[in-house]
Amino acid sequence: MAESVYKIIELVGTSTVSWERAAAVAVERAAKSLRDLRVAEVSQQDLVIEGGKVTAYRARVKVSFKYEGEGGGGKKSAKK
Repeated sequence: MAESVYKIIELVGTSTVSWERAAAVAVERAAKSLRDLRVAEVSQQDLVIEGGKVTAYRARVKVSFKYEGEGGGGKKSAKK
């Protein structure tokens, strides 16, 4: 495996359906502005409760993507 560097960002996805959908929403949104996504890790889950009922699921997701650049400086791998 060649030497590579990856950047990790943290996002919070929300859904009225499930934690899985909340995580997917975060990854899908990240994929619109970042390229070469590699791994996503759900680091935390919580619920929004209103009137004693669950109204939303939230998933905190750490998403990694390849960090590109020359001369070691690197730059964010954004879509063009």
